[in-house]
This record gives sequence, C-alpha cells and structure tokens, in this order.
Amino acid sequence: MKKFILIILSCFLLLQAPGSIPSSIINEKLDSLLRGDSTNHIIVTTDSSISDTTGKSLILPAALQSDSLRTGAGEILEKAGNEVRKVLFIRGDSPWLKQINYMGKSIAFINALIITIVVSTALMIILLIIILLNRRRMERQERLRQYLLEKYQGLIIDHLFGNTSPDEFRPIASNTYRRQLLIDQMIDVSVNLKGDESKKLVSLYKHLGLDRDSISRAYDHRWHKKIKGFRELAFMNIKDANDAIYKALNSSNEILRMEAQIALVRLSDENPFEFLSYLKRPFSLWEQITLHELLIQHNLPIPSFRKWLSSPNHTVVMFALRMIREFRQTGAEDEVLNALSHPVQEVRQLAVQVAGDMNMRSTLETMKRMYKTQDYPVCLEIVRSMGKMPDVSMLGFLKLVLDKEDDVQLQIEATKAIENNGEEGVAALVKIMKSEYKNYNIIVRHVLDRRIF
Repeated sequence: MKKFILIILSCFLLLQAPGSIPSSIINEKLDSLLRGDSTNHIIVTTDSSISDTTGKSLILPAALQSDSLRTGAGEILEKAGNEVRKVLFIRGDSPWLKQINYMGKSIAFINALIITIVVSTALMIILLIIILLNRRRMERQERLRQYLLEKYQGLIIDHLFGNTSPDEFRPIASNTYRRQLLIDQMIDVSVNLKGDESKKLVSLYKHLGLDRDSISRAYDHRWHKKIKGFRELAFMNIKDANDAIYKALNSSNEILRMEAQIALVRLSDENPFEFLSYLKRPFSLWEQITLHELLIQHNLPIPSFRKWLSSPNHTVVMFALRMIREFRQTGAEDEVLNALSHPVQEVRQLAVQVAGDMNMRSTLETMKRMYKTQDYPVCLEIVRSMGKMPDVSMLGFLKLVLDKEDDVQLQIEATKAIENNGEEGVAALVKIMKSEYKNYNIIVRHVLDRRIF
C-alpha cells in the first residue's frame, strides 16, 4: 500500500509540473519502487523538496510549496491523494478537462447533456419497439375482425333465408369480443331488411341475449357507451331502454342529445317527433337538419307540427315553423298568427317569413299593427312578406314606409311590394316619381326598370 501511494505521488508531481523534475530521476525512482528496493525510497522533507536514501534531492514545484506541506509528510500525502481523486473522478477543475470547458460550461452540465441524450435515445428505441408491436397486434386483430364479420354475415343470411338453427350461434355468443362483432353485423344486415326477415332477425337478437348487452350500454355512465347502446336498440327496434333515452334528451352533451333524438325517432311507430314535448335544451339548427333528413330518408309519418308552436322551448317553436313551411301544413295558420307575438325576436321574424311564404293573408293586419314596435330585422321581414302576398289594402301602409323610413333597404322592399300589387301598384309608383321634392325617386326608377331582374 505504501509503495502504491508513493507511485501515485510521483506521477502526480510529474503531471503538476513536468518541467521541474527531471524525468530520468522520476523513472529511476519508479523502477526501484517497482523492483521492491526498500533502500531507495523517496523522502518528503519540510523544505519543499523530495529526497531519497542516497541523498539526492528533488525540488518540489511551486504549486506544492505551501504552509500545509511544511507540516509533515502525512499532510503532503493527503493532499496528493486528494489531487489524484480529482483526476480519477473527472472533476471540473482537473487540468485534463480544461480543453472541454467550452464557453464557461461546467463539466456537470456536459455530463447532464450526455446522460440526457443517452436516456432519450434509449426511450426512443423502446417507444419504437412498442409502436411496432402494437401495430402488429392491431393488424392481426383487424384481419381477425374481417374474417369473423364475413363468417357471421354468412351465418345470419343462412338463418334468415335457410335452415340454420339459432343454437349454432351459441359458441359465438359466449365470447364478449365476438358477441360485439355479431351485434355489429346484425345491425348492418338489418338496414336492408323489412317485414318477416326483420322480425326474424330481432327474434334471433333476443334469443341470444344480445339485447341485454345493448340495454346495459344504454344505462352506462359513459356517454360513448350510451350512444352505442342507443344505436343498437334503435336499429333492432327494442324499446326496453326508452327511459334512459328520454333522460339523455336534456344532457349537456350535444352529441348524446342528438343520438337520443335519432333513436327516439326510429323507435316511435306513430309520432316520431314526440320527444319534442320533453326537450328543454336548445334544439340546434344542425339537429333540426339531421332529423329532417332522417324523416325524408326513412319515409317516416309526418306529424302535425302546429302542436309545438306553443312549446316553452323557442328553438322547438322555430323547428315547428320550418316543418310547417316545408310540408305545407296550411291548417296551422291560426297558430302561426299567434307566433307573431312570441316574446323571442327570432321566432317572430321566422313566423312573419313563414306566413309570407305560405300566403297566410290573415296575418297582414297583425303585421301592420306590430310594425312600429319591432326591431329592424322583423320590420324588414314584414315588408318582404307583404310583397309575397300583395293586397291593395296595404298600399297606404307601404307608401308610408317608403316616405317615412330612411333606411334604403326598407324603401326598396316597400317599393317592390307596391309594384307586386299589379297595375294599381305601378300607377302609385309612377305618381310618386313625379314628386320632385322627394329623394327616393331613384329607388322607384330602379325598381320599375325592367332591364334589372
């Protein structure tokens, strides 16, 4: 152990100041130590020099000439050991590391960067392996899914049009994954079935207990599971979970509300829009368009929408107005007349528009009376509707609008409405044009110009 310390000390002295001690002396001393010559040792004295037993003296470098070295050989050896440890453990102040101390960055920072790079590379490799394995698993699962769907489709068709027994489906229905695939395939097949074949498929669905799976999903607390359950029950015409579907009508989730509405339309035999009486949430325009398309595509029975013009939900009232116009339900004229006094401006504006589109002349007087109290969009719609159902009794009112209103669009619409009254209207406009002191003559000329369509 002593020889090892002396060897390390000699190496350290050579590294600290290689020019201060002749390399031949250092080599000679090292060789003697390695040979085990105990008579030729290096002795550290207190006068900042190193001597051996033969009397030769070595001058220590200035870096080691300090007060601590003069206290004895033990302190010198301790300091030498510390310096060696600095080199061995790659400390930031080691002279070996000066060449990589770049732009003031410490060796700890560089080590941290190296470790970060190594760890990141390892994580990327692990992540790549996981992605590849997962992709392979998904590809195998998709191949299995396609194979099972084709197989189940053949079995279902054989059952509907052949002699396949329902018991042959029992092995399939014993596995959760395969049960779900069987349900999906039954729904796809049911789209094109009617009459006895559709009833036979529903009977098979219930015989295998698949309806219990759909009902369980309909009552699930997760919204995406509810949607799947609603769809399955709607396609298979199973009404055992209607309570859950009605409850979802007023959910804060817009997608869940729409799916509940579609399911109730499918599950209703007599009045597919009965759910409108229970709807409290806003009935968005997108939902209205979706249900209208569903009504047309599936040739569902069309109810009388005037019953919903008194709904407390104004969006339902607007949907009913649009459906009355779409299906030309002229029997709802009285209800449309009442909608003209609805507290919501959008409803009043739409009611005026529907009345004009359907030529509901009983609303003209009401429109005339309400004109002064309405906002600009409703006033503009009133004048347009009067133009759609021309009436000579309204000429005085329309002339007043043309004369008193400053808005150009209102003046143009009033002029068009006057012209639509035929010869009397045109004569009235010609008379107005002769009034030189009025500034709306150009508007009248514009409307009467036949070159403009």
